[in-house]
Amino acid sequence: MGANQNNGRNGRIPFLFIMIGILLIVWFMTQSGQQEGSVTYKEFKRHVDSGRAKKIEIHQNRSVPTGSVVFTIKDEEDAQIVYVPDVAKVTEYLDKKNVSYEMDNVREESYFVSSILPMLIMVGVAFLFIFMMNRQGGAGAQAMNFGSSRAKLTDAKDKRVTFAQVAGLKEEKEELSEVVDFLKNPQKYLRMGARIPKGVLLEGPPGTGKTLLARAVAGEAGVPFFTISGSDFVEMFVGVGASRVRDLFANAKKNAPCIVFIDEIDAVARRRGTGMGGGHDEREQTLNQLLVEMDGFGIHEGIIVIAATNRVDILDPAIMRPGRFDRKVIVGRPDVVGREEILKVHAANKPLSDDVDLKQIARTTAGFTGADLENLMNEAAIIAAKTDRVFLTQADIRQAFIKVGIGAEKKSKVISDKDKRITAFHESGHAILFHLLPDIGPVHMVSIIPTGNGAAGYTMPLPERDEIFNTRGQMLQDITATLGGRVAEEEVFDDITTGASQDIKQATALARSMVTKFGMSEKLGLISYDDESDDVFIGRDLMHTSRRYGEQVAGTIDDEVKRIIDECYARAHQIISDNRQVLDACANLLLEKEKITRQEFEALFEAPAETAATQENETV
Repeated sequence: MGANQNNGRNGRIPFLFIMIGILLIVWFMTQSGQQEGSVTYKEFKRHVDSGRAKKIEIHQNRSVPTGSVVFTIKDEEDAQIVYVPDVAKVTEYLDKKNVSYEMDNVREESYFVSSILPMLIMVGVAFLFIFMMNRQGGAGAQAMNFGSSRAKLTDAKDKRVTFAQVAGLKEEKEELSEVVDFLKNPQKYLRMGARIPKGVLLEGPPGTGKTLLARAVAGEAGVPFFTISGSDFVEMFVGVGASRVRDLFANAKKNAPCIVFIDEIDAVARRRGTGMGGGHDEREQTLNQLLVEMDGFGIHEGIIVIAATNRVDILDPAIMRPGRFDRKVIVGRPDVVGREEILKVHAANKPLSDDVDLKQIARTTAGFTGADLENLMNEAAIIAAKTDRVFLTQADIRQAFIKVGIGAEKKSKVISDKDKRITAFHESGHAILFHLLPDIGPVHMVSIIPTGNGAAGYTMPLPERDEIFNTRGQMLQDITATLGGRVAEEEVFDDITTGASQDIKQATALARSMVTKFGMSEKLGLISYDDESDDVFIGRDLMHTSRRYGEQVAGTIDDEVKRIIDECYARAHQIISDNRQVLDACANLLLEKEKITRQEFEALFEAPAETAATQENETV
């Protein structure tokens, strides 16, 4: 590290000397060429006639009668100069006026200033230009290599990622182990006449570990690893992307066997001939070259292309055919066992207290990706470090879970008592429905503390199991629980507020999806009416109509959505009315403590039963 710093420091020294030298030369020339203020000959005569001209100096050229007159004006410090065509007439005039003056020849520039100095300036500028060109592969060198590949090469000698460092992706690692085995022992497959996949496409949501998995394949195989983003190919200059693709695969052939990893390939491999662009734009030329190159290298060259994307639906069909990307590996969100393994990896370098239960954290983080879990543990470590503790506790992870999932709490925000009471009943309505509806609970935490996303409070449900499918009944329960806040406001205050606007939007979107996308409407049946209105923006048909059904069907869809919302609202109203005592108790507890846990909330349902039993015993 120190050597690199010294090289950078030594490289700056000549540059500084050159700049200082040029500045001195420019200053010297400016000073040497500095001239006095210029006036006309008539003005000069006027100053002489009035007696204001003094210290008159006449400079005559040696070979011609021309020259200049330098003088100062009384009560002024700056010198004035007048150029005259005939010095003899000026001296005759001054003698006639009986004005004293000094006379000499015009100063001539030295040979150094007139000849040597310009040459030195030219040499200095040329040296500076060459220095800047060569310094760390400067801008000129980069311009010459504009069409070269920007792929970063990780050599086999560098520190590698292995499958042991990739947690929660057991099946994906097993599927890619064939690629590793081929790169290590290609002859075993060639003897059987097998053709190893030329390309492997890793598809999955952001943060699931696609890039890490590709690095682990290269690390396990011990081969060079070229990595580049899809956006690095495309430039505003025509032909640059195709040139970079050619250069990338030329370098890969020199380092075969190797792996070429293209991250976010959808930036360059979108469907051709559609969308907002023309048919011959730079992106399509780059894609065409990529298709040609992936067809161009044979099975014996040992080059495997691995690409990652979370938008496989917009990729060009030509790149998905066998012979290019032969295999597609789905890298999904980890299950509870995978989440626990990932948490162990990210907690390995963090000091944990005895109360930290990674298995419990894995159960409560359903839907989290590997990146989400890493962020969760990092936020928890930051919270622990801010309080100057040396161990990370379960409470830190719980607080980080709220910060990541809901948003940072703004405890200092001033809220009126009226708004606090409305929020308390609103969140209590949500919580009661989450608790009583069988498929969407239980409640993890209820709070009326404002959060960073603009919410006045939150009710956090906690799914205890991973589910692949959503049932119709579960989706109806989701809508019912979402409307619980508005129902509670209407039940208690006999009025409604704007606080449920996001709930209404979410419930409407879910109901519309049930009708148009999932075929859960009895009137419309098993037909998809999803409009796919964003096709133009993901690279499909520009002239695609956003609606594929008539006005009668559109009216039926609206009627069905309204029916679902009304039925769920009526169900929510009935449940909250039947549990009004719990609603009041929960709201009062929230106003007292601002935040209650699952145990405190569930205890409220036991209290009414105990009270009723006591009253019955007293009656007997």
